[in-house]
Amino acid sequence: MIKCLIVDDEPLSRDVLKTYCTDHPDLEITALCKDAFEAMNALGKSSVDLIFLDVNMPKLSGINFYKSLNQKPMVVFTTAYPEFAVEGFELDAIDYLLKPFSFERFVKAVNKVKEKSINQIDTDEKYILLKADRKVYKVDFSEILFFEALGDYVKAHLQDKVLIVTTTLKKLMEELPSSAFMRTHKSYIIAKSKIEYLEGNQIQLPQHKIPIGQAYREEVLKKLEG
Repeated sequence: MIKCLIVDDEPLSRDVLKTYCTDHPDLEITALCKDAFEAMNALGKSSVDLIFLDVNMPKLSGINFYKSLNQKPMVVFTTAYPEFAVEGFELDAIDYLLKPFSFERFVKAVNKVKEKSINQIDTDEKYILLKADRKVYKVDFSEILFFEALGDYVKAHLQDKVLIVTTTLKKLMEELPSSAFMRTHKSYIIAKSKIEYLEGNQIQLPQHKIPIGQAYREEVLKKLEG
């Protein structure tokens, strides 16, 4: 699933995008925002893979908002003004949808997003750097079973060892690919590839049972079904 954020100051445009995203089987909406400041708040709570971003908004334009982000998700700009297209593509936008756009045109943009996601998985580094024991460990994603909150630290359960890491689960979720890892509980992040089965409110990993928190159950089931 591709996690997406919709940002548009026009209620009708938000509703159209919400309907299109809901009708697309590969998209999951994390939030609907009417301006850049609501979007900043939403991104602070949850990372996303894609932003559908209106260009012409009050106070802070979509383009200037996107420029301000330190970590930039993929973006598809939406607007009624074609003159902004060049600047949008200069920001490495995936696509540029000129309002009003059809569902068919929307699907073409999503296909471009999916293609870029696949290419990123093929080319991106497949490891994370973890600080533990006054060292920095290079850990391949394939070595990770799960992460467990431990006060002000995180316990990283790997295939052959356990590391006490100086970080938080929230920061880890921002660094880990959402296609490979998911939060199942306020205290746990698991590697989806290591799941053996789900039973009741627990997920079985190799030699470990991980609880599913009530607040996370719906999202966990949706991801597993996807």
